[in-house]
Amino acid sequence: MSGHPPSPGAARTVEAVPSAPPIRVLLVDDHAFFRRGLVSVLEEEPDIDVVGECGSGEEAVRSAARLSPDVVLMDVWMPGAGGIDACAGIRARAPAAKITMLTMSDEEDDLFEALKAGADGYLLKEISVDELPDAVRSISDGQSFINASMATKLIGEFTALAKRDSAARPRPAAPRLTGRETPLLRLVARCFNNKEIADALFISENTVKNHIRNILEKLQLHSRTEAAVYAVREKVLELD
Repeated sequence: MSGHPPSPGAARTVEAVPSAPPIRVLLVDDHAFFRRGLVSVLEEEPDIDVVGECGSGEEAVRSAARLSPDVVLMDVWMPGAGGIDACAGIRARAPAAKITMLTMSDEEDDLFEALKAGADGYLLKEISVDELPDAVRSISDGQSFINASMATKLIGEFTALAKRDSAARPRPAAPRLTGRETPLLRLVARCFNNKEIADALFISENTVKNHIRNILEKLQLHSRTEAAVYAVREKVLELD
């Protein structure tokens, strides 16, 4: 066995780095032409795979159970069972799926009912083709993705809920958050996504995820939406 270093032209073995599996997406919309457009946009992305498409809430529940998607993009209004009605069924049969409404409806009632039914996000169909793939990635990564105009309405509802809750019953003292957790919670309540929070606080996105998980555990909450309501109610975030 030679002790000489390999010559510059010698072949080198490069260890392959395994890539993450593609994000599995289920599309649910009663307009086949619109679904085709979504497929053409998303299938251009190497890390996104459209595994199924259907046109009703009933089909969505069956397809989610069969396909186990990572992300469900679903319209609110469809013949028969709409997207909001389908949320509970998808939650029961494919609990790991992240459900996001992709709809024309900018009605506050539809937004609130979707979130109460278990949706993880709410996007308007006005979203650009450039923004949609990144939205799917953020949703798959566990972020609650809400269209900016709808987020403003949601914050207004947080304020109303906080006032009603405050008047209804006394509450025990809130757990103390750390000096890092409090500003992070304020940004969650303002519907910042993980990357925006990381940039604002000069920390990594993984650190943001860890802080959010710790905050939810400490406050015994289940979602970023509940955390935002808590922030307003406990005056962590003051809103006009």
